Order: sequence, then structure tokens, then C-alpha cells
Amino acid sequence: MKNSLTDNSEKLFKIAQECLVGGVNSPVRAFSAVKGKPRFIKKAKGPYLIDVDSNQYIDFVGSWGPMILGHNPPAVLEAVKKTLANGISFGACSPLEIDLAQLILKAFPSMEQIRFTSSGTEATMSALRLARGITKRERILKFEGAYHGHADALLVSAGSGATTFGIPSSAGVVETLARYTWVLPYNNFQALENLFRTQGPNIAAVIVEPICGNMGVVNPLPDFLEALRELTKKFENFLIFDEVMTGFRVAWGGAQNIYGIEPDITCLGKIIGGGFPVGAFGGKREFMQKLAPLGPVYHAGTLSGNPVAMAAGLATLKELEKKKPYGALEKTTNDLKEFILKTAEAKKVPVQVNSACGMFTVFFSDQPVQSYFDALLANTDQYAVFFQALLNCGVYFPPSQFEAAFISTAHTLPVLEKAKGAIASALEAVQKSRLKHG
Repeated sequence: MKNSLTDNSEKLFKIAQECLVGGVNSPVRAFSAVKGKPRFIKKAKGPYLIDVDSNQYIDFVGSWGPMILGHNPPAVLEAVKKTLANGISFGACSPLEIDLAQLILKAFPSMEQIRFTSSGTEATMSALRLARGITKRERILKFEGAYHGHADALLVSAGSGATTFGIPSSAGVVETLARYTWVLPYNNFQALENLFRTQGPNIAAVIVEPICGNMGVVNPLPDFLEALRELTKKFENFLIFDEVMTGFRVAWGGAQNIYGIEPDITCLGKIIGGGFPVGAFGGKREFMQKLAPLGPVYHAGTLSGNPVAMAAGLATLKELEKKKPYGALEKTTNDLKEFILKTAEAKKVPVQVNSACGMFTVFFSDQPVQSYFDALLANTDQYAVFFQALLNCGVYFPPSQFEAAFISTAHTLPVLEKAKGAIASALEAVQKSRLKHG
């Protein structure tokens, strides 16, 4: 795929930069991290994206996770069309809110009640407010490189598009506010024990991605989440699992189902909206009933529980419940992982591939990636070469080293075989780049 075949995307990007900040509505989309210019997408179907120049790409971004069934799955599309015929938004209660809530609670035993939001950021922000409101404590704990949305208190050593060395991770975040957020290295048992020994009684909540996806995929070391649960119970801190990415992605019931750990509050998003903007947070009834209108902790959302988003999410979860795709997704992910590792080894390109069911990251590094510090050692220049080579071969990967790639049920064997050919070519391009630059 030559650059001459991207004229329309390039023209649109020039226009977009005049009216949209940086030409985008979310920073990673600008492709600056991979030294390129974004493709403008006009259509998506199954495992494919099609841009405004009619180039087709095998998509491993999947709208950053929610398209677990592929793009425009018939059951979801039909549910959306049916709901749209009745109205776009009510700003009032609808039966679909109940139906989706009941199905989510069925999958997540740790939750007895739930509150919908319009984004994952709203969910995590509101969950922390709830924890502070109940405990009457001000401090929270997060982990380096974890991204829990762009609320001020969480933009401290944040991952995803906010991956920098700065603390706070964004201008405009009041330093005194950031001081209420403690940050520890992910998977560091000693640092965790040291903080709780001295500050345990002052912590309102610990928020964690049980499987990190926003510094690239980083799995918890054995017993790390168990240690976190034990300490938070000892000091009566809220344990908040941010499963916006992993909820219904790595398992029915999320990562907490895999690890057998019950958090106090769970935050969800992405898949529960079937591709529409949505978020949610939930927990035991005694906690959730501290929210307005029953309790003193305020939360509201004009578009929370939007009927179209509820219909799309409900249809998606029903398909997942019926088809039980997780075993197949795990197998597919492991197969692709092994192919990448073997191909990279043959070409003498050092890579690490971290994965969890249906999500993975290719790190250009010669050492295991178990923390944010390890992730930052990855060679972003080599990833940029890899990304651009893939794009030119018709494969769309995350435009950042520090993001997860996603596999859907629409990634059939023939599609994956074609993707493997592109990956092999892209690794060869990295090999040549390494030889050229020493």
C-alpha cells in the first residue's frame, strides 16, 4: 500500500487540523507516536476497516476493545436499528437499562447493584468519589503506567496516551490535588507492603487494572492481586478493579473471574456498550446505596443509560453468553503470539509478547515486561517501523507501543494467516532498520 493511495486521508488530516485540535479527538489517533499520519475510516465490517481511499485493513484495534464480535455484527446492528425506531435518547428510565444491568450482575457476582455512565472515565472517577465518601479518607493509590481515564486525580504517572515521565501527567492538573494520589510500581510487592505499613489507614481506595492494558498488556505476577486484596481488607480500603478494558474481554465475568478475587467496586465500559459510549460501576448494595438519590454521594449523567447504547451492549453480551468464545479467543491469541515470537527470533529481532485472552502487545524489548518501567525500555522507534510496515501491508495495529491490540471472533483463520504474512514482512523491515542503524 503506497503513500499515493492515501491522498484523501492526507487531505482530510490537513482540514481536520484547522478545526480539530491536532486534527483528532483523542491524542493517540494522530499517529505522531509512530511517525505517520492517520487514516480516516469510512466503513468497518467484520475484522476489517476501510478508509476514505478505499484501502482495506485487518483491524487489530477494534475501536480499542469493544468490538469483540467484530465490526457491525448482525445481532447488534439489528438491536440498534430496532431501538432507533423508537427514539434516540429519552433522558428518562427505560426497560433496556434494567435488562443490561441484570445481565451484567449475573456475570459479576461481586456486584449487587450498578450505575451506568457515558464513559469509562466517568465510571472510575465516580467509583473513587464513592469510596472517599464512604471511608471519609482522601488518599487513593494507583499504579505507574495505569490509565483510568482523564480525571485529574488519575492523571498521575498515567499510561496509554499519557505515557510520560511527568508527574502530574498533564498540565492543568493541580499539583496539590495530585498529591492525594499515591503511585506505586505495578507488580512490586515490597513497595506495596511498605506503603500500607505506614499509610494503610489513610487510603480510601486502591484502583488497579487487574490485567494492565494501558502501558501495553502487562499481566499481574502470581499472588500480586491476592496481596492487594489481603492488604485492602486489613486496612479497610476499597479495592476498585478497573475492568473497563478486561470486562467481558478476557472472560465472562472479567479478570476477577480468572483470578478468583472479589473487588469492592468494579468499573466497566467498552464491550458493555457494544461499541457505543458507555461506562458503569457497581458493587455491593450497601456501598452503592450511598449514591444519590439514596445517599450523600452525588453522581448524575444526562445520557447515562442511553437506550441505543443499552441495546447494543445487551445484544453483545447475549451473543457472548450464547457463543462462549473465550476458549477460542485464547487459543487464537496464543497461536499468533507464538508466531510472532518465532518469526522475530528467526530474524534476530528482540521482542516480548504479553497477552491475555483476545488482547496482546508486541514490545520491542529484550527483557520481560512486568511493569511500567519495563514497558518504557521498549524501543518505540522499532515499533514505529513495525507499525508502518504493517499498515502498508493492510494490517491496522495500535498506533502506539503502549497500547493493547485486540482479536475478535471475526478474525477467522484465513484472515489471521494473511495477517501473519504481513507481520513477518513487518518484522523483516524492523530487522533491516536495526542493521541500518546499528
